[in-house]
Amino acid sequence: MMFVLLVLIALPFLYDSRTLLILFSQVFIFAVFAMSYDLLLGYTGVVSFGHAMFFGIGAYTLAIFMRRMDESTMAGVFLAALVTLMLSMILSFTIGMLTLRLKSHYFAMLTLAVAGLLMVVAEKWRSLTMGNDGFTFMVPDPFRDRLSFYFISLLFMVITYFCLQRFTESPLGRVLVAIRENEARAESLGYRVLYYKVIVNVVAGIFAGFSGILYAVSLRFVNTSVFSTEITLDALLMTIIGGVGTLIGAIIGSGLIELAKHGLMGLAKVHWIFERWMIFFGIVYILAVMFFPKGIVGALGQWRDRRKRKQTVVHSVAKTQYEKTF
Repeated sequence: MMFVLLVLIALPFLYDSRTLLILFSQVFIFAVFAMSYDLLLGYTGVVSFGHAMFFGIGAYTLAIFMRRMDESTMAGVFLAALVTLMLSMILSFTIGMLTLRLKSHYFAMLTLAVAGLLMVVAEKWRSLTMGNDGFTFMVPDPFRDRLSFYFISLLFMVITYFCLQRFTESPLGRVLVAIRENEARAESLGYRVLYYKVIVNVVAGIFAGFSGILYAVSLRFVNTSVFSTEITLDALLMTIIGGVGTLIGAIIGSGLIELAKHGLMGLAKVHWIFERWMIFFGIVYILAVMFFPKGIVGALGQWRDRRKRKQTVVHSVAKTQYEKTF
């Protein structure tokens, strides 16, 4: 882990490429979004189809504040972060209290409906959001330079990883895993399952909103696509491909998917075969699920366990032969 982090820190100085900086900044941002989704899917067993609602709230909040305030100051960014924190907490708490006491698919469908409702609001409230066309805005100086933004995004991802790792390894995180494995048994042991689900939904919503803020900063443009189901599906697939229930898996999955998108889109520009690059992208998903059903981290874990078992068997046989000899 530390070696990979050192490589990412040194990467901008080894390869002077603006495209590379932009690409990896997107990887870091979506890694945070995928980790927030993994809290729900991987650690609690809750499926959400509208997790992009928090992502979109963060993006639009930042964009609106930047357009209406002095872009040269950081006050707008901090104020947008504060408002995003409050809105994400209120919305995630309300949705959680209304639906998480029911079966998971009710929660999934309601989150999808709320995300769709927010998209419609953004489309119709043109005086504030400019509708589907969206709008551009300026950002403070620290975010304009791609090199500094690269390190800001990297730092944001690292801090998020360690915060969520501490969260998942806490007693509360252990209860979430118990709920995922057997919700009825966890409730019979005296745990108030609804409250734990609401807590994790609030935490996931907050980090998703913060990732939306950085996403808007990276593009300096926002439109209604930030509320789209495609954003949520990307997080879902990043989590599945990397490894459900592992934060590092969400980071690996986001890196692979963003790099695959970039590579296939680049090939589409040079050869007509790749013009329908989404088809090849779908094939990548299918192959990943077929050969890595537990994700890349899960597959590596299984390989490590098989190797340990094999070594144990070899040592056991060798010990038995030695004892028979003497």
